[in-house]
Amino acid sequence: MDALVEAFRSIPATCISDAMDGLNNLHPRIKPLKSSYFLCGKAFTVKMPVGDNLAVLKAIRNAQPGDVLVVDAKGDEYRAIAGDFVVGMAKTLGISGIVVDGVIRDIDGVIKLNYPVFCRGTTVAASGKSGVGEINVPISCGGVAVNPGDIIVGDADGVVVVPAEKGEKILHKAHEKLKKDQLREESVSGNKEEIIKYLDSMISKS
Repeated sequence: MDALVEAFRSIPATCISDAMDGLNNLHPRIKPLKSSYFLCGKAFTVKMPVGDNLAVLKAIRNAQPGDVLVVDAKGDEYRAIAGDFVVGMAKTLGISGIVVDGVIRDIDGVIKLNYPVFCRGTTVAASGKSGVGEINVPISCGGVAVNPGDIIVGDADGVVVVPAEKGEKILHKAHEKLKKDQLREESVSGNKEEIIKYLDSMISKS
């Protein structure tokens, strides 16, 4: 796996978000099917019309192991972009996870796969396969611009997009934020006097 991508695996999505001033967070409705799910990888993008998932199949066929499928399904919550069979193929081929501004189906089967899927929820309706759609092109997903190769990080709090050209800079800022949070936790947690000092210092800045 790319060294830069691997470095992001140790950082919570919240710290990465803070490093980008909250500008590259996907819509908060897009959450993991299980809170324990985590994903990190380069975006392989899918642009599809509502109700036609052939482009998703093309993406699974063409993505590289370690990639994250990021699917612009226009926020549709009626027709699923995939079920357990399609998600299972993605897992078997080594794709790191799926992020979709839309829904999936066969929820019990997908959860049994223990594979990170981030979406708006589940439905019963399938998509058709008319063939319209594009892969590995710039898209908008969850209100955020996503380009092929951008770094995608997702955990229980949501999904963030790190523009590839800013990866090193954002990684550094995210590491600094994580260290700051850890030091604050160590110095304040469980200590009433330190909690009061911290609260007073924050209030005085407002």
